[in-house]
Amino acid sequence: MKRIVVLVSGNGSNLQAIIDACQHGRVNATLSAVFSNKASAYGLERAQSAGIPAHALDPKSFADREAFDVALADEIDAYQPDLVVLAGYMRILGPAFVERYAGRMLNIHPSLLPKYPGLHTHQKALDNKDVEHGTSVHFVTPELDGGPVILQAKVPVFDEDSTDDLHARVQHQEHAIYPLVVGWFVDGRLTLDNGQVVLDGQVVPAQGHAAE
Repeated sequence: MKRIVVLVSGNGSNLQAIIDACQHGRVNATLSAVFSNKASAYGLERAQSAGIPAHALDPKSFADREAFDVALADEIDAYQPDLVVLAGYMRILGPAFVERYAGRMLNIHPSLLPKYPGLHTHQKALDNKDVEHGTSVHFVTPELDGGPVILQAKVPVFDEDSTDDLHARVQHQEHAIYPLVVGWFVDGRLTLDNGQVVLDGQVVPAQGHAAE
Protein backbone atom coordinates (compact mmCIF):
# COMPACT_ATOMS: atom_id res chain seq x y z
CA MET A 1 0.00 0.00 0.00
CA LYS A 2 1.26 3.48 -0.89
CA ARG A 3 2.47 5.76 1.91
CA ILE A 4 1.50 9.41 2.31
CA VAL A 5 3.08 12.12 4.46
CA VAL A 6 1.04 15.29 5.04
CA LEU A 7 2.32 18.77 5.96
CA VAL A 8 0.03 21.17 7.83
CA SER A 9 0.30 24.57 9.51
CA GLY A 10 -3.14 25.05 11.02
CA ASN A 11 -6.56 23.52 11.48
CA GLY A 12 -5.99 20.63 9.12
CA SER A 13 -9.50 20.24 7.73
CA ASN A 14 -8.13 18.98 4.41
CA LEU A 15 -5.97 16.56 6.35
CA GLN A 16 -9.12 15.31 8.06
CA ALA A 17 -10.81 14.83 4.70
CA ILE A 18 -7.88 12.67 3.57
CA ILE A 19 -7.84 10.73 6.86
CA ASP A 20 -11.55 10.02 6.43
CA ALA A 21 -11.07 8.96 2.81
CA CYS A 22 -8.31 6.52 3.80
CA GLN A 23 -10.36 5.10 6.67
CA HIS A 24 -13.39 4.55 4.44
CA GLY A 25 -11.40 2.99 1.61
CA ARG A 26 -11.83 5.83 -0.88
CA VAL A 27 -8.06 6.32 -0.88
CA ASN A 28 -6.05 3.11 -0.94
CA ALA A 29 -3.07 4.36 1.05
CA THR A 30 -1.60 4.68 4.52
CA LEU A 31 -1.07 8.05 6.17
CA SER A 32 2.40 7.45 7.55
CA ALA A 33 3.03 10.77 9.32
CA VAL A 34 1.97 14.39 9.67
CA PHE A 35 4.45 17.24 10.06
CA SER A 36 3.92 20.87 10.99
CA ASN A 37 6.03 24.00 11.32
CA LYS A 38 3.81 24.96 14.27
CA ALA A 39 3.54 22.88 17.42
CA SER A 40 0.12 24.44 18.11
CA ALA A 41 -1.37 23.32 14.78
CA TYR A 42 -4.68 21.56 15.36
CA GLY A 43 -3.85 19.33 12.44
CA LEU A 44 -1.34 17.55 14.70
CA GLU A 45 -4.14 16.72 17.12
CA ARG A 46 -6.21 15.35 14.25
CA ALA A 47 -3.31 13.09 13.32
CA GLN A 48 -2.81 11.87 16.88
CA SER A 49 -6.53 11.14 17.25
CA ALA A 50 -6.28 8.94 14.15
CA GLY A 51 -3.19 7.15 15.43
CA ILE A 52 -0.87 8.81 12.93
CA PRO A 53 2.64 9.89 14.05
CA ALA A 54 2.63 13.68 14.40
CA HIS A 55 5.74 15.87 14.45
CA ALA A 56 6.44 19.59 14.82
CA LEU A 57 9.66 21.24 13.65
CA ASP A 58 10.23 24.81 14.82
CA PRO A 59 11.88 26.88 12.06
CA LYS A 60 13.44 29.10 14.75
CA SER A 61 15.54 26.14 15.86
CA PHE A 62 17.44 26.15 12.57
CA ALA A 63 20.10 28.47 11.23
CA ASP A 64 18.26 29.28 8.02
CA ARG A 65 15.51 28.16 5.65
CA GLU A 66 17.79 25.67 3.90
CA ALA A 67 18.76 23.96 7.16
CA PHE A 68 15.09 23.65 8.13
CA ASP A 69 14.19 22.22 4.74
CA VAL A 70 16.97 19.63 4.92
CA ALA A 71 15.93 18.54 8.42
CA LEU A 72 12.26 18.34 7.43
CA ALA A 73 13.05 16.33 4.29
CA ASP A 74 15.25 13.92 6.25
CA GLU A 75 12.46 13.30 8.76
CA ILE A 76 9.92 12.87 5.97
CA ASP A 77 12.17 10.41 4.17
CA ALA A 78 12.36 8.23 7.27
CA TYR A 79 8.75 7.30 6.42
CA GLN A 80 9.61 6.52 2.77
CA PRO A 81 6.55 8.30 1.36
CA ASP A 82 5.25 7.74 -2.14
CA LEU A 83 3.43 11.06 -1.94
CA VAL A 84 3.84 14.29 0.06
CA VAL A 85 0.64 16.29 0.51
CA LEU A 86 0.57 19.95 1.53
CA ALA A 87 -2.69 20.59 3.37
CA GLY A 88 -2.72 24.19 4.50
CA TYR A 89 1.06 24.27 4.88
CA MET A 90 1.85 27.98 4.98
CA ARG A 91 5.65 27.97 4.97
CA ILE A 92 7.36 28.46 1.62
CA LEU A 93 9.55 25.48 0.73
CA GLY A 94 12.86 26.08 -1.00
CA PRO A 95 13.71 24.85 -4.51
CA ALA A 96 15.95 22.02 -3.29
CA PHE A 97 13.13 20.64 -1.11
CA VAL A 98 10.62 20.89 -3.93
CA GLU A 99 12.94 19.19 -6.41
CA ARG A 100 13.52 16.37 -3.94
CA TYR A 101 9.84 15.46 -4.23
CA ALA A 102 9.29 16.50 -7.83
CA GLY A 103 6.29 14.76 -9.33
CA ARG A 104 5.15 13.37 -5.98
CA MET A 105 4.10 16.45 -4.00
CA LEU A 106 0.62 17.97 -4.18
CA ASN A 107 -0.87 21.21 -2.90
CA ILE A 108 -4.37 22.67 -2.75
CA HIS A 109 -4.82 26.42 -3.19
CA PRO A 110 -8.01 28.43 -2.59
CA SER A 111 -8.36 30.08 -5.99
CA LEU A 112 -8.81 29.20 -9.63
CA LEU A 113 -5.12 29.23 -10.49
CA PRO A 114 -3.32 30.94 -12.11
CA LYS A 115 -5.63 33.58 -10.64
CA TYR A 116 -4.65 34.81 -7.16
CA PRO A 117 -1.54 32.93 -6.08
CA GLY A 118 -0.44 33.65 -2.54
CA LEU A 119 -2.57 34.86 0.34
CA HIS A 120 -6.00 36.53 0.85
CA THR A 121 -7.56 34.92 -2.21
CA HIS A 122 -11.16 35.22 -1.01
CA GLN A 123 -10.79 38.94 -0.33
CA LYS A 124 -9.24 39.43 -3.77
CA ALA A 125 -12.15 37.66 -5.41
CA LEU A 126 -14.61 39.91 -3.56
CA ASP A 127 -12.62 43.09 -4.24
CA ASN A 128 -12.55 42.31 -7.95
CA LYS A 129 -16.28 41.48 -7.98
CA ASP A 130 -15.65 38.02 -9.42
CA VAL A 131 -18.77 36.02 -10.19
CA GLU A 132 -16.97 32.72 -9.57
CA HIS A 133 -14.15 31.59 -7.33
CA GLY A 134 -12.84 28.20 -6.36
CA THR A 135 -9.94 25.94 -5.52
CA SER A 136 -7.14 24.16 -7.38
CA VAL A 137 -5.17 21.00 -6.71
CA HIS A 138 -1.77 21.13 -8.38
CA PHE A 139 1.65 19.54 -8.45
CA VAL A 140 4.20 21.55 -6.48
CA THR A 141 7.03 23.25 -8.37
CA PRO A 142 9.53 25.89 -7.19
CA GLU A 143 7.19 28.66 -8.41
CA LEU A 144 4.79 29.58 -5.60
CA ASP A 145 1.33 28.20 -6.42
CA GLY A 146 2.59 27.86 -9.99
CA GLY A 147 2.69 24.11 -10.53
CA PRO A 148 0.56 22.37 -13.17
CA VAL A 149 -3.12 22.25 -12.22
CA ILE A 150 -4.70 18.81 -11.84
CA LEU A 151 -8.28 19.59 -10.87
CA GLN A 152 -10.31 22.68 -10.02
CA ALA A 153 -13.69 23.18 -8.39
CA LYS A 154 -15.69 26.36 -8.95
CA VAL A 155 -18.14 28.09 -6.62
CA PRO A 156 -20.41 31.07 -7.23
CA VAL A 157 -19.73 34.44 -5.61
CA PHE A 158 -22.79 36.33 -4.38
CA ASP A 159 -23.09 40.07 -3.79
CA GLU A 160 -23.72 39.64 -0.08
CA ASP A 161 -20.78 37.26 0.50
CA SER A 162 -18.21 37.87 3.20
CA THR A 163 -14.76 36.30 3.12
CA ASP A 164 -16.04 33.76 5.67
CA ASP A 165 -18.93 32.82 3.38
CA LEU A 166 -16.59 32.33 0.48
CA HIS A 167 -14.06 30.43 2.56
CA ALA A 168 -16.73 27.99 3.73
CA ARG A 169 -18.06 27.45 0.21
CA VAL A 170 -14.59 26.87 -1.22
CA GLN A 171 -13.51 24.62 1.64
CA HIS A 172 -16.51 22.38 1.11
CA GLN A 173 -15.25 21.76 -2.41
CA GLU A 174 -11.67 21.28 -1.24
CA HIS A 175 -12.72 18.44 1.05
CA ALA A 176 -14.27 16.70 -1.97
CA ILE A 177 -11.59 17.15 -4.62
CA TYR A 178 -8.36 16.79 -2.62
CA PRO A 179 -8.96 13.18 -1.52
CA LEU A 180 -10.12 12.42 -5.06
CA VAL A 181 -6.83 13.61 -6.57
CA VAL A 182 -4.78 11.88 -3.87
CA GLY A 183 -6.64 8.69 -4.76
CA TRP A 184 -5.80 9.12 -8.44
CA PHE A 185 -2.12 9.43 -7.57
CA VAL A 186 -1.87 6.43 -5.25
CA ASP A 187 -3.81 4.30 -7.75
CA GLY A 188 -1.18 5.08 -10.38
CA ARG A 189 -3.60 7.00 -12.59
CA LEU A 190 -1.95 10.42 -12.14
CA THR A 191 1.60 11.47 -13.05
CA LEU A 192 3.62 14.53 -13.91
CA ASP A 193 5.41 13.96 -17.20
CA ASN A 194 7.74 16.65 -18.62
CA GLY A 195 5.79 19.36 -16.82
CA GLN A 196 2.41 18.09 -17.98
CA VAL A 197 -0.30 16.47 -15.89
CA VAL A 198 -1.24 13.04 -17.22
CA LEU A 199 -4.40 11.28 -16.00
CA ASP A 200 -5.27 7.81 -17.27
CA GLY A 201 -2.73 8.23 -20.06
CA GLN A 202 -4.20 11.52 -21.30
CA VAL A 203 -2.62 14.96 -20.97
CA VAL A 204 -4.81 17.17 -18.76
CA PRO A 205 -5.67 20.73 -19.97
CA ALA A 206 -3.91 23.68 -18.37
CA GLN A 207 -6.94 24.45 -16.20
CA GLY A 208 -7.13 20.88 -14.97
CA HIS A 209 -9.23 17.78 -15.56
CA ALA A 210 -12.83 18.42 -16.61
CA ALA A 211 -12.03 22.05 -17.41
CA GLU A 212 -14.64 23.76 -19.55
